[in-house]
Formats: sequence, C-alpha cells, structure tokens
Amino acid sequence: MALGGMVGGGIYAVLGIVTQIAGPATWLAFVLAGVVAACTGYSYVGLNRLVADDGADGGGSVTFVQSFTGNSTLAGMVGWTLLVGYVGSMAMYAFAFAEFSIALPGVPSRLAGLPLRPVVSVLVVAGFVGLNLLGAQATGSAENVLTAAKVLVLVAFGVAGLLYATTVSSEQVALGAAEIASFGPIMAAAVSFVAFQGWQLLFYDQESVRDPLEVIPTAVSVAIPVAVAIYAIVAVVTYNIAPQAVQSNPHTALADAASTIAGVVGLSNAGAIVISLSALFSTGSAINATLFSAGYFAKGMLTDDLLPDRAGDSSASGLPTQTLLLLGVVTAAFTAYGSLSAITSFASLSFILVFGAMSALAFAKRDTDRIAATWPAVGAVGASLFFLLMLYHLYTAERGTFYAVALIAAAVFAVELLYFERTVIEREIPYLDAGDSAD
Repeated sequence: MALGGMVGGGIYAVLGIVTQIAGPATWLAFVLAGVVAACTGYSYVGLNRLVADDGADGGGSVTFVQSFTGNSTLAGMVGWTLLVGYVGSMAMYAFAFAEFSIALPGVPSRLAGLPLRPVVSVLVVAGFVGLNLLGAQATGSAENVLTAAKVLVLVAFGVAGLLYATTVSSEQVALGAAEIASFGPIMAAAVSFVAFQGWQLLFYDQESVRDPLEVIPTAVSVAIPVAVAIYAIVAVVTYNIAPQAVQSNPHTALADAASTIAGVVGLSNAGAIVISLSALFSTGSAINATLFSAGYFAKGMLTDDLLPDRAGDSSASGLPTQTLLLLGVVTAAFTAYGSLSAITSFASLSFILVFGAMSALAFAKRDTDRIAATWPAVGAVGASLFFLLMLYHLYTAERGTFYAVALIAAAVFAVELLYFERTVIEREIPYLDAGDSAD
C-alpha cells in the first residue's frame, strides 16, 4: 500500500513537470524530495510510538496534533488540508491514467466531438470507488497485483534503458552536473513532493495491520528508498532516451522512451504499449491505495467530530459508503475540470505544509528516547524551503496556476473556519437578528 501510493504519482503524473524544471538533474530532485520524505517518515514513526506509549490508538497527523497540542480545531484543519490533498492526488492520478489510455493505439482522443480524457478520468475514479465498496479484502488483493506489476515493469524499463543509454546510444549519458549547483533541482523537488505522500496512508489503517508498531516502520523504511531508486533510474533513462518527448509531450514521455529501447529488437510498438499499460496499473494502484486509506482517515475524523455527520457514518463496519461516494464525487469533479499543473501544485503544497508541521512537532518531542533531533529538524527545514520555493516558482513561472492554488486554499480555509467556528457563529446569529429587528 505504501509503495503503491507513491510510485503511480512520481513516475506517470509528475515526471514531465519535474523534468521541465530540473532537466537532466531530475534524478537529484527526486532524491532530495525523498530525503525530506524519509525524515518526515521518521517523525511520523516516532510520534506514533509516543501516542501508543500514552495508551491511545495509533494514528496520523490529526491524532498527533490532538494528542500533543490538545487543539481540536487545529487538528481538524490539518485533517481537512490532508483530505483536499488526497483528493488532489487522486485527481492527478486519474488525469495521468486517462492521458496514457488515449495514447494507446486505436484509442481516439475525442468521442462524438468531445475530448475523451475527462470521461476516462471520471470512469476510473468511479471504478475504484466501486472496488472499495466491495470491502478491504478485494481492495488489498487488487493492490498487491497492481503494485507488483508496475514495479516489475518499471525496474525492467530502468535496467533496459540504462543498458541502451550506455551501450547502444552514441550520446553520453547526461546527469545534469551543471544544474546540480543551481536551485532548479531543489525547486523541482518541491513540485515532486506529492509523489512521496503514499507511505503515510498506512498510519490511518493500523487496525487492520498485524503488529503495526513494528510492521509500519519497516514498511516506511523500505518503501521510500525503493520509490526514490525507481524514480531516479526512470528519470535518467527517460531524459536521455526521449529528450524531445520530455519537452513536447511530457505526460507520456516514458512511452516514447520505451518505444526507442524496444526498437533495438524490433518491438517498438510493443514497448510503448507495455509501458502505457504499466502506467494504467500504476496510476490505478495509486488511486486505489489513496482512496482506501483516505476513506479510513475520514472515518476517524468523523468519529472525532471533525467532519460533518452528513459525510458518513463513523459506526459503519469498514469504510462508510457515503464517505467513499463523497470522496469519489469531489475527485471526479476535480479531475474532469482541473489542469494537471494546478492539481499537482495544490496537492504538493498541502503535503509539504502538513509534513513540515509534523516534523516540527516531532522535533519539539526530541527529548524522549523515541525521537532523535536531527531527522525531524531536516524534515522541518526541508519542507519549509520546499514550500517557499514552490510558491516562488508558481508565481514567477505559472502565474495562472498560482492564483488558482490561492483561490482553492482560500476556499478550503473559509469552509474550515465556518465549520470549526460554527458554535461561535450560531451564538452570534441571535444578536445579529436582534440588531436587524431594531433597525
């Protein structure tokens, strides 16, 4: 689940955007983002153990904020920010799923005069909502198959690509030595951060994990380095083998690279089809993992009265049907009408903000024997730098996306304020009514 929640986003949804910023040093951007994610993972594991030491059930960001600050409003706002980030992530995966679907041979880009991409994106979201309604066993089995398939294909692609670049291609492999000393890779790392959020989904479903205090730390410590290695290898291969595609059609550049590699043995079309199918496995796996864990996350928020009762039944066995449907509807609307850049940027900023806050919280608890100071400090400083650099990048290079993200953030904050301060507002309404009557 941890690996499935990461790889689909990093390779097939954000690779093109990151490459356009960092160029041949894209591999370094993924490594930098992975280091900050690993430090945040350390913080989450430490905070989770402290919560368990206090006799409470384990949890994620919301539980940590409630346990260590006692501020339910702050915990709720963190939770709402994460939920919007998860919706943005799923919308991003669904967008990429559709891009690779219509890139398959024989699949038209338009149907009855209308673009097919939004239709496919909405249908894949609906499909995984239906799968999750069947229950956790079906969801977990599907995730095992999807993750195994995509990792196998991507590793094969990476190994074959490195062999091609070093033995067949006449061009020297570019690793971006000139870009390493610039801000490009750091800025690109901020944009790619959404590709590293999948591991923390495990903390929301600890009730279904045997011995979670041992299993989850192991899963996190394995999943993040494996994801970084896959991202870095595939980034190097794709940039060096399909540089034109990276610039002109970045969302499906991997298919062009796979076609070139497989063309050595006369299987050019087969290579493109295999990597495109792998993209469908990967993005589908990411939607599945994120929806499953976000549903449990929302259920926990319902239990703590941090979401309206209309959002679902917290006493339901498994995932509440209404919650899944609500997440699916909002995700479908996002992926149908949003742009990939705006969706990716908002999701990245959401996770950078929350992950940085959790690292800072872990640093504040550094005096315990559960948490050393160094790793949370690196996570907090790295996330802060990423947040500022990403805002700067959006403002200078993508002004329209910057304003779109600002509007989404303002809308989310306004809704959060109305919900969590509803008691105060309701208290004030009679006075407002009385003043109106006097007038």
